[in-house]
Amino acid sequence: MWKNQSVCSIIPARGGSKGIPKKNIYPVNGLPLIAYTIQASLGCEYVDETWVSSDDDEIINVAKFFGAKTIKRPQAIATDTSSSEEALLHFAKSHIFDVLVFMQATSPLTIASDIQGAIEMLETYDSVITVSEFTQLLWTEGAPQYNINSRKRRQDTQQTYVETGAIFITSRDRLISSKNRVSGNIGLYKVPKVRSFDIDSYDDLYVIERIMKSNE
Repeated sequence: MWKNQSVCSIIPARGGSKGIPKKNIYPVNGLPLIAYTIQASLGCEYVDETWVSSDDDEIINVAKFFGAKTIKRPQAIATDTSSSEEALLHFAKSHIFDVLVFMQATSPLTIASDIQGAIEMLETYDSVITVSEFTQLLWTEGAPQYNINSRKRRQDTQQTYVETGAIFITSRDRLISSKNRVSGNIGLYKVPKVRSFDIDSYDDLYVIERIMKSNE
């Protein structure tokens, strides 16, 4: 159950991005990238507090400007090899709350109703993640991952989903005990493919800007 419990969102935003320098505050359609995730979180009536965890003062100042609370992350857990779980646990051990909504700045098409719908699934599940339907056929190292002599129609294949990486929800107690962003009975909150894009390259930025402009 999540009702009558305190809900915090946390957006980890490390400063040392390699593929796109300063990716988390890179300008996207007129706003720093992280602003979109902050705004989605602030727009969800179920979220009591929206936090950004960063080792970078510039990111922290941008996050504050757009209305988020901030926590300074130690450099020791803000390296290229640091996991998101380290940032989540750092936050959980210094703040008291019941439900944690882990969101990623690299998913700027997330909307408040996605967060709300995913939180509501805690009525049934221990943890929730956002996914989108996956319909493509896979090849690995030059080999098909299906029978090329018996290619199935899409509607005849087993329904498969891919994590969007946008939202992961769990309880504070579960996070601390499992040291994992999700655990227990995990529910899948399905989002349309158009809101599933994650930014990892300049090509991704181009695609997402085109989507944003088409929605204006």
